[in-house]
Amino acid sequence: MTLGTGDYFTVGNAIDPRPILIVTGLVQEARIAAGPGMAVICSSSSPTQLRALLTVVDPETIRGVISFGVAGGLDPSLRSGDVVLATEVLDGDTRWAAGLSLGDDLIDRLTSGRRRVVRGSLAGAEEVVTKRACKAALHSETGASAVDMESHIAAAYATEAGLPFAAVRVISDPAHRALPALARAAIKPNGQIDLAAVLRGIVRNPATLHALVSTGIDFNRALRSLRGCRDYLIGTELIESEVMVSKAA
Repeated sequence: MTLGTGDYFTVGNAIDPRPILIVTGLVQEARIAAGPGMAVICSSSSPTQLRALLTVVDPETIRGVISFGVAGGLDPSLRSGDVVLATEVLDGDTRWAAGLSLGDDLIDRLTSGRRRVVRGSLAGAEEVVTKRACKAALHSETGASAVDMESHIAAAYATEAGLPFAAVRVISDPAHRALPALARAAIKPNGQIDLAAVLRGIVRNPATLHALVSTGIDFNRALRSLRGCRDYLIGTELIESEVMVSKAA
């Protein structure tokens, strides 16, 4: 799915007419990001689909890549709605630096309205990390603040294309919260919620209702925070990023 294509964009004193490519996983994220100066792609939470979408994006037509959306919390101190500005993205032994320039005035805008902004690393995953124990293990292994399924793919694409890269992710499900299996199963390929599947699941297991409500509250809080980050996409000046590869001992 592709939403929004570019307008003119000012970088320093130069005008670059090419849009920034915004990589998202959910339709809700793509709708928030879409607008002038943005070329938005949505993977529908499928790493395979995202890789396929990126194969048809001509890197000559964009001036940078930003991974933008929600993420699962790994750092226990982070709560839903907190914003993680990536310093790097991790996938196994590969680390991609996330290059960005962020002024104090923009940080002030991002932190308004009870929005907490932190700098930290993001871990890449091919599947949703749902269990508390798995989140804790991933945090212990990587030290990452959050995990998502798009940033590592976007970072790899940007590096291969020689484009600057950044990532902005808002915590949806904190480290202490396990995602109910029904919540994952009820997401349609287009990222929308299958209400019929939710209702059937609740009828079969009424105990899941509380977990679903809590998950929904966290998700809506994250989306509200993400909308507040929309100005970040406009105010960010991307700088050159680099790939760092470390080998396991």
